[in-house]
Amino acid sequence: MKKLLFILLTLGTCVACGNNPVTPDPDPEDTTKVPVDTTTPTPPDTTRQGLWIVSSLTKVQPMTGLVLWPAQARSKNDTYNHSISMEFSYCLPCKVVTGKQDGQIQYDWTWFENLLNDIASRDHQAIVRFRYEYPNSTDVDGKRGTTAVPAYIKALPNYQETYSADPGGDGPTYYADWSNSELQWFTKQFYTDFAARYGNDPRIAFLEVGFGHWSEYHIYGTTLRLGTNFPTHAYQREFLTHLANVMPIPWLISIDAADESYTPIVNSSELMNLTFGNFDDSFMHKDHEGGYNEECWQAIGRGTRWKTGVCGGEVSYYTSRDQREFLNPAGLYGHTWEEQAAKYHITFMIANDAPGGKYGTAERFLEAGLASGYRIKLLSAAVNGSRTRLRVTNAGVAPIYKDVYFAIGGTRSAESLRGLLPGETRELTIEVPYTDSSRLHVVSDAILPTQQIEFEADVRLE
Repeated sequence: MKKLLFILLTLGTCVACGNNPVTPDPDPEDTTKVPVDTTTPTPPDTTRQGLWIVSSLTKVQPMTGLVLWPAQARSKNDTYNHSISMEFSYCLPCKVVTGKQDGQIQYDWTWFENLLNDIASRDHQAIVRFRYEYPNSTDVDGKRGTTAVPAYIKALPNYQETYSADPGGDGPTYYADWSNSELQWFTKQFYTDFAARYGNDPRIAFLEVGFGHWSEYHIYGTTLRLGTNFPTHAYQREFLTHLANVMPIPWLISIDAADESYTPIVNSSELMNLTFGNFDDSFMHKDHEGGYNEECWQAIGRGTRWKTGVCGGEVSYYTSRDQREFLNPAGLYGHTWEEQAAKYHITFMIANDAPGGKYGTAERFLEAGLASGYRIKLLSAAVNGSRTRLRVTNAGVAPIYKDVYFAIGGTRSAESLRGLLPGETRELTIEVPYTDSSRLHVVSDAILPTQQIEFEADVRLE
């Protein structure tokens, strides 16, 4: 990365104002006609005197942007590495739970550790979603539609799963038995234990949670039976309140949780006041705007949830063109990605089929990523005695949902940029003076040591 901080000497001539390309002399044996440059050379900038801080964004920022699945991110890493910052994976409780002894859940986290380490090896963070039901999936035991409920619970004599042959046309599906008290206890305790172990792990960016097919708060094609194939409203209140109390990782639930038949959320001021985000599993499909999806966003988001809760999801799979064409700069179904990302304050969006389309290039992924999430911009900087004061704004479409600080060397600002809304400004103080040998940068314990949050700046130090 080229050096971003430099001194403009007071001699009136700009030094190190950027890369100045040099046109090579033409090859005397090359008979190709060389165009004559008739433009007037740009005179030296004699106005920039003093110490300037100049910085720009060169890649998708951590905790933002379009997202791939690990296998695909691995295969396309050479091309897309700097165009994404996160990877998404479903996770199975049965793969990390080995049993229960003396009232304690027994774990072997090897499978999950391997997943996190693989993603982190590409300088990316994970978005994870634990699930019980996944129609037609064979990843539990090779049989189609098996739940990911831990084996020790399935072995209980009073645990009885239900089955649907082809719900919604998605294939065979078994359903967790929500009448079982052990499953209810386990689900709460699992997230308690998960938070204790991974709550501050920088390998994890966000957590998606829920019930039903793919943990998306629906079981379409199957008769809903609360307390049997889906948790009761009372248990959901208990679970969501518990999760809000124990989980430090920003967590999201599906916009389908706005459906009053499945959940009590939108009719409960207590639940609506919890700090959670939302994900949309069919973003930008043909009838998204003015239809069910937009209505769900409005109902469960009430227009302000994005200010405290992460907004994300996955681009629609309704037709093959949805993921392959949503990055068309001219738009899809009358809307561009940039427009929709701004409208819904999107921080991330899964787009695993996009690289197979005409518009899903690494360059377009980078553009789309920079059009989502936060975008830190330094507006002014001044030294006052032994302190440096900064004025910063968020030029993005969503807040930063974790603690992020400006720093000079190893000294951080007293104030975090967490929660800084788009268009807002915040004054920061760093208890050391900025000098011509200083390094001003952005730091966070919430990202990988190999990641770097960048910022935009073109300001003179006062």
